[in-house]
Amino acid sequence: MNEQNHINYIRIAEAIEYIRENFKGQPNLDEVAAKVHLSPFHFQRLFTDWAGVSPKKFLQYISVEHAKQLLKEKEATLFDATHETGLSSTGRLHDLFIKIEGMTPGEFKNGGESLSINYSYAESPFGNIIVASTPKGICYMAFAENEETATANLKAHFPNADFKQKLDLIQQNALYIFTHDWDKLNQIKLHLKGTDFQLKVWETLLKIPMGNLSTYGQIAGEIQNPKASRAVGTAIGSNPVAFLIPCHRVIQSSGHFGGYMWGTTRKTAIIGWEAAQMSPSK
Repeated sequence: MNEQNHINYIRIAEAIEYIRENFKGQPNLDEVAAKVHLSPFHFQRLFTDWAGVSPKKFLQYISVEHAKQLLKEKEATLFDATHETGLSSTGRLHDLFIKIEGMTPGEFKNGGESLSINYSYAESPFGNIIVASTPKGICYMAFAENEETATANLKAHFPNADFKQKLDLIQQNALYIFTHDWDKLNQIKLHLKGTDFQLKVWETLLKIPMGNLSTYGQIAGEIQNPKASRAVGTAIGSNPVAFLIPCHRVIQSSGHFGGYMWGTTRKTAIIGWEAAQMSPSK
């Protein structure tokens, strides 16, 4: 991410954080613009370029009342919602293109021994990311403001693998998610290290359509283990592939967005951005 884009992202993140903390007061354009030290005109233009909608409409998307309404209206299962949304109606339901392949017991136990992993850095609307792949698919993706720390975290996840900093076709295909080049998006494969329970939870997350939200309890119900909300939360918190596996779409039953491995402000930004992308009146 170049310097100006990074500055713009920081400004937008600060604006979103302010809106998130003060949504009950419905802050107007002038108030939010002043918090990020921009003129209302400049802020309106910058925010609209980033999100695709005005700050006012974005505020509506990320308010807790919006989240509560989504959950209240959602009587169907995640699978029903996915089907009813219809893949043919929008190419943005990228989740349906993503398939998980779990690593073998040996690969899991040995920390990736004998695995060859390529990794690279890229830009996203929500900050820099690190993305890594094996010959079978994407094995890791995380938001990465510091490349040295991000690389160390990746290698800690697969302590015995062989690493090479290289952008490959598997990574490029996955990164089309962020550029909206849906015509070039082939089926994405994920090659993940996880327990059977974790893989089941992550697969269920992929069924939540873009623009929709779920709760920990609903996810537990979908995997036929309604009493496992706490364990579901732990599995979601250990998700190794940011954004592609949409753990950001799981919120608390109260309607509050809750925590996120990569920061609550970023979670709020992603939820609002996805809702904006799905809006027919952008």
